[in-house]
Amino acid sequence: MMIRYASYFIAALLPLLLFRWFAPASIGEIDFWLLWLLAMVLVSLPVVYAEIALAYRSVDAPLAGMQKLTREADASPVWRSFGWLAALVSIIIAALVISGASTGILAALTELNSAPAVPSFAIAAGLIVIAVLLSLLGVAPLPIGLGLMVVGIVIGAVNGLPHIDFAMTDVSLSEWARAVALALVSVGAGTGLYWFGQNLASKQVITAVGADNHNAQKPARSRTANEYRATKLVLPIWILQLLVGVVALFVSGMALPPIGQLLYWVGVLFVVSYLLHYSTQQLAHKFGLLVSLVITFVVALVLVVAIPTTWLVGILVIISTAAVLLLSIFAGWQMKISHLRKSLNFGNEGLYNLWRVAIRLVVPLALLLALIGWVMQWLS
Repeated sequence: MMIRYASYFIAALLPLLLFRWFAPASIGEIDFWLLWLLAMVLVSLPVVYAEIALAYRSVDAPLAGMQKLTREADASPVWRSFGWLAALVSIIIAALVISGASTGILAALTELNSAPAVPSFAIAAGLIVIAVLLSLLGVAPLPIGLGLMVVGIVIGAVNGLPHIDFAMTDVSLSEWARAVALALVSVGAGTGLYWFGQNLASKQVITAVGADNHNAQKPARSRTANEYRATKLVLPIWILQLLVGVVALFVSGMALPPIGQLLYWVGVLFVVSYLLHYSTQQLAHKFGLLVSLVITFVVALVLVVAIPTTWLVGILVIISTAAVLLLSIFAGWQMKISHLRKSLNFGNEGLYNLWRVAIRLVVPLALLLALIGWVMQWLS
């Protein structure tokens, strides 16, 4: 049951996790939120469709699935780097969030006069160890994390929501860059998480077929193929992200009381464990489970301890954008048209053509403009 709804948990959790890193500077700018909505439609929605389609076509997780798809499309192995980048993005998100959790927990304990005499990076290292151990539980920590985060937010909301003065400001390329980054990372587009979730759910359906009926898998798969439509999976995820994004907009600048902070950040720890579980499972395709667990732990620990939080945000923007760019070009230009048409199974040919134009032209152009905007912002 948990595996079936893993994608929906992630869709609800990522905006709550990541809005605070990109939204506060522009929280009252109406034009920024209009740009975010535009980026959600033009960039995130086509990319999530691509992830689900590739998951259905490959019948495997992202890293292993890209190997199958590149062979099938007779494409260069360089496109397989999406699987590696997706795993790395999940670790970077985990490190960024854990860095924030260590600071938040230390601040809450200080208010309660119970702060230990240790620096925040030491707390972050300890949280990484706990998250890696929790990652062995797979999907199970997700609902626990969501529950604790919601309780923490509700405790904060009881004291009142922050007052936000909305106003129109001048639109700029750097504002578009921040809107695209928020749409990508808070939605999880290009991380492979929805691809991975769809693969887990598909495996569960196949495993559930009666072991005593050796021919049962064939009709079960044919029924699934007849009933499958990518839109039935993508739109609920995307709409949920929009709704939670609106909630995250109002709570991202909210000050939580100490107990609320502790509950919220402990919930974050449970969610991070799933991100590390995902990256470990991807790397396990090449290195085996134990070695992959060690690699995930070491990379996450180095990122948390050695890299400043502001740098982590920049690294996350660059690598997640590169991953989405690779995915969009591969899906739009390398995959066979007939394969993607079957994998998406749109009821209308016009919708498929619209998606194909978006994934081939609109998404890469929007991402390149966003990168230019980030460069301009960093140089200034």
